[in-house]
Amino acid sequence: MNKQKTLKGSFSLFGKGLHTGLNLTITFYPASENSGIRIQRIDLEGQPIVEAKAELVCDTRRGTVLCQNDVKVSTVEHGLAALYALGIDNCLIQVNGPEFPILDGSAAIYVEHINKVGVEEQNAPKDYYIIRHKIEVRDEESGSCITILPDEDFSITVMCSFESKFINSQFATLDNINLFPEEVAPARTFVFVRDIEPLLNANLIKGGDMDNAIVIYEKQIPQDRLDQLADLLKVPHMDATKMGYIQPRPLQWENECTRHKLLDIVGDMALIGKPIKGRIIATRPGHTINNKFARLMRKEIRKHEIQAPIYDPNETPVMDNNRIRELLPHRYPMQLVDKVIELGPNYIVGVKNVTSNEPFFQGHFPQEPVMPGVLMVEAMAQCGGLLVLNTLEESERWSTYFMKIDDVKFRQKIVPGDTLLFRVELLQPLRHGISSMKGYMFVGDHVVAEATFTAQIVKNK
Repeated sequence: MNKQKTLKGSFSLFGKGLHTGLNLTITFYPASENSGIRIQRIDLEGQPIVEAKAELVCDTRRGTVLCQNDVKVSTVEHGLAALYALGIDNCLIQVNGPEFPILDGSAAIYVEHINKVGVEEQNAPKDYYIIRHKIEVRDEESGSCITILPDEDFSITVMCSFESKFINSQFATLDNINLFPEEVAPARTFVFVRDIEPLLNANLIKGGDMDNAIVIYEKQIPQDRLDQLADLLKVPHMDATKMGYIQPRPLQWENECTRHKLLDIVGDMALIGKPIKGRIIATRPGHTINNKFARLMRKEIRKHEIQAPIYDPNETPVMDNNRIRELLPHRYPMQLVDKVIELGPNYIVGVKNVTSNEPFFQGHFPQEPVMPGVLMVEAMAQCGGLLVLNTLEESERWSTYFMKIDDVKFRQKIVPGDTLLFRVELLQPLRHGISSMKGYMFVGDHVVAEATFTAQIVKNK
């Protein structure tokens, strides 16, 4: 089972803010399990914390801006992309200003320092959200679209189209998130010269320069106007007749701009709050559509807070009916687990096919057959018993007995034809023959019942 991760230690970075031009210090610290990514403004009274959540994004025009309780922090996407790509689930970020430093305009420096300080595995399990069906967000006006499809891992394909003869149509793909440090992280942000003046007039990019962005000059303007822009940016004057990329450091890839768009998507996906298993296909992405997609994903996660196990009836079970009968003393009509399809050190996934021939349907109820709730709990408990008894020597000489049942919830009735999936996990290690477990029952993608129960493992006389 994959575990959550945090940093082994802390590190600090220094640089100017892209939009404010302020000299900023940002420090990344380890954080406790299940705390997520949090950003602390240490320059403000009370040092307030802003959580890295998609619904807290308040502006996406020139980067991702988070707002919580009137506290803002912007240009967070590059730092968050590095954390997400390197598998960091829990981190406290302290910054002494309203935005992250732009550094070199990429995520490479963040990645370098995370690798330098190291990553530490924690005890809590990593909670992936697995995509089971197509999810899509479109913006008809801009032509932007983000689609995510089921996949075994996290991957992204980005297609961009720019109104420029230097960047026309490009695509970039990241098939393996482990390739992010080399293939995506160094990709720098970019800007067209035609956009610089409006940005300056909007009191933005005060910290922009040739060292932290790719600058594209593709529509000629008068020499005196270009000289004025150069003076405002505090860079040398350039020949207004020479078109192309005018930053001193050349492109690292022909599609570096599109790779940076991919980088931004990874950073904005970090605001979902869970690592994703699925393939993203993005057409003409930007922070606005990225955030709409991340918000939709958070709604999907809340709707399916507990995800059903993946069940492939073609796969060979890890425990068949014969093995179950060796471990459990239950026999007809009380054996309520048909097979086990997954077994870990502290969890188990079992299956029961409910047929119209179940004996309890004769009286519960003849005209409307419904599986009794007590048997639903019993089935989950039997699955938990298999998890525990499978670890014992001479397991056939032991039995499990209920001691306590708590927090039982029935969300949907069970009827003939339903296939039940049980996921039962240990809440704590077996001690003194006592085991506490949490069980969930699913039909399709939906939780239909859940319970917490304590059982005693007793040797048969």
